[in-house]
Amino acid sequence: MNHETASILRMIDANLNRTGEGIRVIEDCARFVLDDAAIAQDCKAVRHRLRSAIDELGLAPDALIAARDTVGDVGTTITTKAESDRSGGLGDIVRAAAKRASEGLRVIEESSKALGHSGGSFEAIRYQIYTIEKQTILALSPRCPQWSVCVLISESLCVHHDPIELIKRVAAGGGSCIQIREKDMPDGQLIEYAAKLTECAHELGLAVIINDRPHIAKLVDADGVHLGQDDLPIAAARELVGVRKWIGRTCPTIEHAIEAIGQGADMCGVGPVFASTTKSKPVLGGVGLIEAYLKNDATNSTPMLAISGIGTGNIDQLAKIGCPGVAVSSAICASEDPEGVCRSIVEAIESRLGSDAPTMSV
Repeated sequence: MNHETASILRMIDANLNRTGEGIRVIEDCARFVLDDAAIAQDCKAVRHRLRSAIDELGLAPDALIAARDTVGDVGTTITTKAESDRSGGLGDIVRAAAKRASEGLRVIEESSKALGHSGGSFEAIRYQIYTIEKQTILALSPRCPQWSVCVLISESLCVHHDPIELIKRVAAGGGSCIQIREKDMPDGQLIEYAAKLTECAHELGLAVIINDRPHIAKLVDADGVHLGQDDLPIAAARELVGVRKWIGRTCPTIEHAIEAIGQGADMCGVGPVFASTTKSKPVLGGVGLIEAYLKNDATNSTPMLAISGIGTGNIDQLAKIGCPGVAVSSAICASEDPEGVCRSIVEAIESRLGSDAPTMSV
């Protein structure tokens, strides 16, 4: 074997190890973080396909091992700051692993061509890695759904039914989410209360958002947190809850919504639309604010909820313009028939969205 061939085999060996390591990292994220059998199986299949592609090169047994020279590899002592920075969490880990695998495959592909092969098998595997990376990143950072009705639950408003019973009736009425809104409840009390409500809601298939307090959202494993304009910055909340929980922001103007989305908000609470019985709102955005959100290219692909003063008496105004979702508080919480009220609002929204009304491009 001449020196050039030995060097090519050395490159293939090093990059085969690099590729395998990258794929294994993604596979373990799928197994142990996401519990995603499909992605894990795809990674396993890629590893086997890679081994088959190497076998097709027709190399002598142990030729790659024989070419290995870890001690003499000058690259083992070269490092960059980016190699040790995974401050973005699991997403950064997966991106780095996928880049490692795809770059390794490119080197193997080109090296195999120098040995008289097409390299096509390695190219195809590289494209598979791109797809696996996308699937894994999206699974780690799931897109916030567009809820039709999110019920803002405050214990003080639950005059006819306790919060647990209310959640059951919201689920029966077709609601899709609850937001636990207890601004004056101390953390020590809220964590126990929110954990109980979250468990109940999740068992019934409802998403759970915690108002204002990202640390509580994380501790009780809620699905996200909703922040007012004067609450934590979105970036700070993201550091607390991570990339797998959603962050909403109250947006009284289109400018606020554009800013929030630019900062990484997953959902916007748009309003106040109507006057509220629970909180004084001196400036109302009205239905026109919702129309503006739905028509603006910078906002209309981000899930939203119209907020403030919404109930059966005015839901038709929002449904008429194609509003895809609303946040409702006292109209449901204080009702003797929360299931019926919730169902009426859900049906108003969904029946209109099923017509030719404008909808969000989600």
